[in-house]
Amino acid sequence: MQTEITLNVLTAASHANPYPYYAKLRQGPALTYDAEHKCWLASRADVVQKVLESSACAVRPATEPVPANIAGGSAGEVFSYLMRMNEGLAHIQPKQLMQTSLRSLDMSAVAELASRHAAQHATGLALNQGQVLTQYLFDLPVHVMGSILGLRPEALPELANWMADFVRCLSPLSTPAQIDAAHRAAQSLQTSFRQLLKDSTSPADSFLAHLQKEAQQTHWTNTDALLANIIGLLSQTYEATAGLTGNSIAALHQHSELLQGLQGEKTDLQTHIKNLVAEVARFDAPVQNTRRFVTQACEISGLSLQAGDTIVVLLAAANRDPAANPDPDLLQLQRTDRKVFTFGHGRHACPGQAIAEQIAAKVIMYLLDSPDFNWQHLTWTYRPSLNGRLPQFTQSSQTTNKEQSS
Repeated sequence: MQTEITLNVLTAASHANPYPYYAKLRQGPALTYDAEHKCWLASRADVVQKVLESSACAVRPATEPVPANIAGGSAGEVFSYLMRMNEGLAHIQPKQLMQTSLRSLDMSAVAELASRHAAQHATGLALNQGQVLTQYLFDLPVHVMGSILGLRPEALPELANWMADFVRCLSPLSTPAQIDAAHRAAQSLQTSFRQLLKDSTSPADSFLAHLQKEAQQTHWTNTDALLANIIGLLSQTYEATAGLTGNSIAALHQHSELLQGLQGEKTDLQTHIKNLVAEVARFDAPVQNTRRFVTQACEISGLSLQAGDTIVVLLAAANRDPAANPDPDLLQLQRTDRKVFTFGHGRHACPGQAIAEQIAAKVIMYLLDSPDFNWQHLTWTYRPSLNGRLPQFTQSSQTTNKEQSS
């Protein structure tokens, strides 16, 4: 049984039901100061949007562009190049290049790949066993993205293992052993993708080949930065997609009438599943919060902030702000003008959102089509995380917090 945790900004993401806590915060000031954790909290949709749009709010502290616990190693080197974790002129070109290339992806081909991998990777797996299902949800996005990048099928399991080790270093909760493993994984990832760029037998129509061609045409020759942002794209896809898929599974378990409706749908199941995933991204966000660091004195929603201030931007709270989404605590597939902050906003919006939603939708489709998958006996806890809402499915005999959100 999962030990009950005290609700605060650091534990909310993995709490059974953080949404009443977020609702209480929204009723307070535009920005609430959390003296215990020495940060400001932004929970209302309008304030969250202002913080994310502010040029005075950066994704990293000015004095620590790379987290101190990974600086000096391979993981820190990768981090230093990540467009999503940096500001300034040096990162404008890779950001534009990545966004342009992702927009050019054939999403029907991505959907086909996701559907194929969902079935292939499940072969021989006992998905009714919670730990197996959890691992499947984490591995699958890496398998799909690895195929898009041009890796051979036999290289995908190792890629998933490297990515699992690498993302551990992105959390302040990482142990020294996990950070050491992340450095090794980063080095292996760099070597693997560098070799793939040189491999004359790799697919000429792969995303990596297309990205390299675009980089050459724009005279961007920093291969280290290119490879780092490929690794960054994989890391974004890894946990966020697993969380989105897992939370979609949890939502169907909790809303039996919706599950039954999808199981009986004969005409437009794909559209309904697409709407489900988009709504779960709002309703039970896999990324619950992000941070911004004030680089210069500024004013947001009438409050004066100073350089060095930290703001925890509660994306999941903004998603459930009734000013942004009417009846926010209802799971509505046909929601009009859905406002979702989960994948960021403005200059740091996640470029892989469409891919993540496509993969999640295909997994749900596969599970709905699987006669042996037991939806009724699902149970889960949440992986400890400061910002990710990542279900860990367990054996049905265990007592867990199935009543996560309402």
